[in-house]
Amino acid sequence: MRRIRNKKNNLDEMQEQKLLHVERNGAWLAFWGLLAVMIVQLLIFGFEGTERLVGEWVVFMCLSIYIAVGSIRIGVWDRKLEANAKTNLLLSIVASFVSAMVLALVNYRTYQAVEAAVATFVMNVIVLFAVLFICLTCVTQIYKKRLAKLEQEEEE
Repeated sequence: MRRIRNKKNNLDEMQEQKLLHVERNGAWLAFWGLLAVMIVQLLIFGFEGTERLVGEWVVFMCLSIYIAVGSIRIGVWDRKLEANAKTNLLLSIVASFVSAMVLALVNYRTYQAVEAAVATFVMNVIVLFAVLFICLTCVTQIYKKRLAKLEQEEEE
C-alpha cells in the first residue's frame, strides 16, 4: 500500500485540474442519480418495496456524510450559498416540500385516498422542516467553529 501512495504523479497541473473536475462531476452524478433512483423506486413499488432501497440508501448516505464531513473539515460550506439562517430556512422549506410530496404520492399510490395523501403531506412538511432546520443549524454552527479554528491556525 505504501508503494502506491508514494508513486509519482504523472499529471501536470492542467491534467490534474481536469481529472478533479471529472471526479467531482462523477460524485455529484452518483449523488443525484442515487436520489432519483430511490425516489422512482418508492413511487413505483411504494412502501412495500423499501427493502429494495437498502443498497442505494447505504451508498447515498455514505456519499452524503463523506461530502459533508470533508467540506467542513477543509472549511468550505458551498460555492454559492452562505452558512446562515436564511439559507437554512430556504433549504429546509424546499427539501421538506419535495420529500413530503414524494411521501404523499407514495401514500396516495398505496391507499388511493386523497385525504390520506394530503394529511401525509402536511404532517411530513411540518416534521421534516423542523428536523432539517435544526440539523442544518447545528451543522452550520459546527462549520463556523471549524472555520474559526482554521483561520486562527492560519494566523499563527
